[in-house]
Amino acid sequence: MTRDSTEPYPILNHTTMGQAPSSPAEPNVRDTSLCLWSPEFLDCESIGFEDGDYDFTANLPDDCLAHIFQFLSAGDRKRCSLVSKRWLLVDGQNRHRLSLDAKSEILPFLPCIFNRFDSVTKLALRCDRRSFSLSDEALFIVSIRCSNLIRVKLRGCREITDLGMESFARNCKSLRKLSCGSCTFGAKGINAMLEHCKVLEELSLKRIRGLHELAEPIKLSLSASLRSVFLKELVNGQVFGSLVATRTLKKVKIIRCLGNWDRVFEMNGNGNSSLTEIRLERLQVTDIGLFGISKCSNLETLHIVKTPDCSNLGLASVVERCKLLRKLHIDGWRVKRIGDQGLMSVAKHCLNLQELVLIGVDATYMSLSAIASNCKKLERLALCGSGTIGDAEIGCIAEKCVTLRKFCIKGCLISDVGVQALALGCPKLVKLKVKKCSLVTGEVREWLRERRMTLVVSMDDDETNGVGLVDGGDQRVLETVVEEEAPPVIDGDGGLGVAGGGRLGLAILKTKLGLLAGRNLVACTLRRWSQSEATSSI
Repeated sequence: MTRDSTEPYPILNHTTMGQAPSSPAEPNVRDTSLCLWSPEFLDCESIGFEDGDYDFTANLPDDCLAHIFQFLSAGDRKRCSLVSKRWLLVDGQNRHRLSLDAKSEILPFLPCIFNRFDSVTKLALRCDRRSFSLSDEALFIVSIRCSNLIRVKLRGCREITDLGMESFARNCKSLRKLSCGSCTFGAKGINAMLEHCKVLEELSLKRIRGLHELAEPIKLSLSASLRSVFLKELVNGQVFGSLVATRTLKKVKIIRCLGNWDRVFEMNGNGNSSLTEIRLERLQVTDIGLFGISKCSNLETLHIVKTPDCSNLGLASVVERCKLLRKLHIDGWRVKRIGDQGLMSVAKHCLNLQELVLIGVDATYMSLSAIASNCKKLERLALCGSGTIGDAEIGCIAEKCVTLRKFCIKGCLISDVGVQALALGCPKLVKLKVKKCSLVTGEVREWLRERRMTLVVSMDDDETNGVGLVDGGDQRVLETVVEEEAPPVIDGDGGLGVAGGGRLGLAILKTKLGLLAGRNLVACTLRRWSQSEATSSI
């Protein structure tokens, strides 16, 4: 049988990719689907098209098939692997990320798991609190089978000890990122990782129970390439003092770690530190610690969140020396020790400031006017929980902050007059969020729609708001006010992700693809993009 050259040819779709061939009773559905194949490419008579038994992926290279799999969710990839032996093999050989329920029961199955997934470079082992986790023996097997690991996450693996971490480090010397949470190993295991994993760049430790008061200090090898350290809820975080003071380190984030941290930041030396980002939250740190931080002349980002012993004096010492500061977050936590005096120093010295978040800080017209006048590059501003900020202060910002693009105000004494002033000023403003300001009415929303149609406005009466929140105690900063816009990026598996603020573009993309979303492959791709975007928040 020969098909007429003018008759359309079927497209390669998910129903003909070896999963479920169409029924012979419905030939017209397949014949009249989107027709993109040319007669030269597809010879229906030779391949038995009419019988419906041809695998349209047979001539598709393995690399192309693997690239398609990368756009699917984990569940869809599992289902695809059941279609045929070839799909099973291609999926296993090209699966670079793997997450396992790290219960002790899976120990006998580890060899066959890693026989199938022999190209894994990013591994997550998670175990819940009610189960026994994998032990040192299992971690050793993992290190032997996956010696090319570059990223590892351990969550709730309480049966792993220092010996297990040491054996793992000896076999996985290519490791670049290590994240551990709710584990029981201690300083010896961490030191072993730093000693053997010479290319380790990022270290994240949360609730590590083995770091008791008598723990040995954490030491960093001179040849190490560590760039980022994240410490959270540690009993004796001071053992990381020498690690924080190392010259190669770029980023430090410390949250709710016990002990006095002043001494740790005093160890920053004579100004040779390479730190560009420091985030402190709920720490016992005073102005003495801020004096040590001021030695970091390359500092660009500083977060001081709920540190009640820090005052105007410490803040002034930092901004006077750190001339490159671009992002500054301050949560005064109602103690009011940081106010106009410290902010005046910010206005005087932080001429490159692009992002400013003030929570529970009683800034007045004097300091805000100085910041608006001097910080000509300010693009993102958030003011929350202040009883001294009203329409006059907002009017000053609207008049002088000509580069402002995103603005959030929450729990302040502004009215419709202040909101209107922002719309009339700030020519580059694209996002405005007004939350819990009792004097602002809903009428101003309609006024904004008429005057600034392109302005994205979020207010208390919004029923649908897909914006995440950054916890700040009684005050919360809307995360999209301080997120940076970035172009789409390719993730580690070659999939398309959206970095920074891409929600509006993603919504438009979903709308445009709505007419073509009748197949699961499109829906899976959109879910992949959405998940990539959700993980890029600050």
